[in-house]
Amino acid sequence: MVYIVPTIRGTKDGSIMSDNRFPSTCDIYDRFLDEVRVPWPIFRDFGARRRFSGAIATVKCFEDNSRIKEQVATPGEGRVLVVDAGGSNRCAVMGDLVAGEAARNGWAAIFLFGFVRDVCAVAEIDIGLKALGSIPRKSVRRGEGTLDIPLNFAGVDFRPGDIVVSDEDGVIVLTPDQAQALR
Repeated sequence: MVYIVPTIRGTKDGSIMSDNRFPSTCDIYDRFLDEVRVPWPIFRDFGARRRFSGAIATVKCFEDNSRIKEQVATPGEGRVLVVDAGGSNRCAVMGDLVAGEAARNGWAAIFLFGFVRDVCAVAEIDIGLKALGSIPRKSVRRGEGTLDIPLNFAGVDFRPGDIVVSDEDGVIVLTPDQAQALR
């Protein structure tokens, strides 16, 4: 089955995701098998979009959302912000204000190895948002964290420029060449 993934406006170079179409994650897996990366199924949907895809940009932080706020303030260009927040359940590193800014700036989604807050408000925002769970405690801002580095969590590597495809069945991480082969 092929369906429209309603989030891609283009990647930085405009070449990979021009027609907004991807097969389902199940069909992608069936084509590539274990050549694609499939994160552990530990994430919940929080944003209004359940299906999304885009080129990866990354943030690594721990109990500090400063770098996340910095990234979502930039043009998203249909990308997916992948955040390694260490899986900490002590505080949320994202809520409705940050998710809303990401949506306004053209980010397709946020894939968060961490926790969110303001769940009811976030559910109304036109963005994909997957996270481990929710907690009302907010993070601190110390200006710590790193941007645009390879990450590893949930059993897979996430590299800037690789492609995330997500739907109701799960998440797949593709290389740009694999994504191009699906065109």
